[in-house]
Formats: sequence, structure tokens, C-alpha cells
Amino acid sequence: MERLQKLIAESGYCSRRKAEELIINGDVRVDGVIIKELGAKFSKEAKIEIKGKTLKLEQKEYYLLNKPREYICSLSDEKGRKIVTDLIATKARIYPVGRLDYDTTGLLILTNDGELSNILMHPSSKVEKTYIAKIEGILSSEELNNLKRGIIIDGIKCRPNHVKVRKRDKVKNNDLVEVTIEEGRNHIVKRLFKELNHEVEKLTRIRYGFLELDGLKSGDYRILTNSEVRKLYSYKKISKK
Repeated sequence: MERLQKLIAESGYCSRRKAEELIINGDVRVDGVIIKELGAKFSKEAKIEIKGKTLKLEQKEYYLLNKPREYICSLSDEKGRKIVTDLIATKARIYPVGRLDYDTTGLLILTNDGELSNILMHPSSKVEKTYIAKIEGILSSEELNNLKRGIIIDGIKCRPNHVKVRKRDKVKNNDLVEVTIEEGRNHIVKRLFKELNHEVEKLTRIRYGFLELDGLKSGDYRILTNSEVRKLYSYKKISKK
């Protein structure tokens, strides 16, 4: 038995807070009865309807994927490109938590747990993501210091938590830079370097929160353990501050 708002959030229909609003407004029926009590608990076998739409409650699944290049983080694509969910052997309606660009590789979480997805993507959760960027050109000391201090993008400063040049190739004229950030604006890592007049040639996410690839090959995945899922849910405590 779970609270109604949690069941709605887990279905991926909306966040738990929005679910609470729907319940209070009388927009939710359970087994044909309008429910306005936020503390009401029901089983996953109950028929839950929101504004006439019946929710489908599935067993929750959690995956960690090493995303290859030329896959998009979507459930479909009108251009016929390959999508990340094709790589996971499941019948559940899973979807990626956040996005990695078409040409970006690395760690990606996929799940059908809407509540966890909302927690991890909420800005106040401050989930750290670490990337390795192969950039065109060599970062000067001034550019590196500017990056560490933060770069203004669209009027908002993005200040990485950590920046480190891992490898420098003066012959090929490129740097391999490790960047750890919390925010999740689209193309944010590429835009950081573009502001410094360096194009990102390759980008890989190697860490998401406490999760790492741990030798997982490109295109391979594994199921997250129960303890890992609980630890991911602990970011909810942070998001409430």
C-alpha cells in the first residue's frame, strides 16, 4: 500500500507535488471514487484515473547504460535515428533521466519511476555530473581560471564544481578536460568551452552522482541494485532544503 500521490508520481504522470494538487482539486478517482485525502493509501492493483485517463502502474525498473554515439535520448524519432531505449531488453516503458546529446557518450540512467526521475532532474537536488571533454586547442592558464570561476551563459553563471586538465597533446593541439557540474541546461558543457572559443570534439559522461561506468562497455547496461536506488532517492532530502 502506497500513498496515492506517490503512486501517481511513480507512474510518470507528474511530480508528487502536482499529484497532491490534482487530488485536492478532486481530479483523481480510485476504483471509481473521487479521492481528496492526501494520506489515502492504495495498492498498485487499484484503478487510478486522472481527469478520465487511467494510469498504468508497472513494476519499477532501473538501468545504468553506457550510451554509445549516434543514439538519441528519446522514446521515438521522426528522423529514424536510433534511440537509447532500443538498447535495453525490457517491455517496460522506460525513459532516460535527462539527456545526452546525439554525439555524446557515457553514463545514462533509464527508468519508469517518474518520482525518482523528477527528484534527480530537479535543480535543487544538486546531483553532480562528471564529464570528460576532448577540446580543440590548448586551454591557457587564464581560460582555465575563468572556467573554474564560472562562465556567464544566457545571463546565468555556470560554475563547475571541479575542473582538471587530464591530458594535453600539443602535437594534435587538444586538451582532455574533466569537468564536474550540477546544473543540467542543454549542451551546457559544450557551451562552457564555446564561450572560451574551444570546440568540444568528444564528450563523455563518466559519473552521475555516486554512480560510475566501472568498465561497462559502450552499448552495455546493468540493472541498478536496490541499495543504489535507495541512495538515489536520498537526493530528495537535499531537494527539500
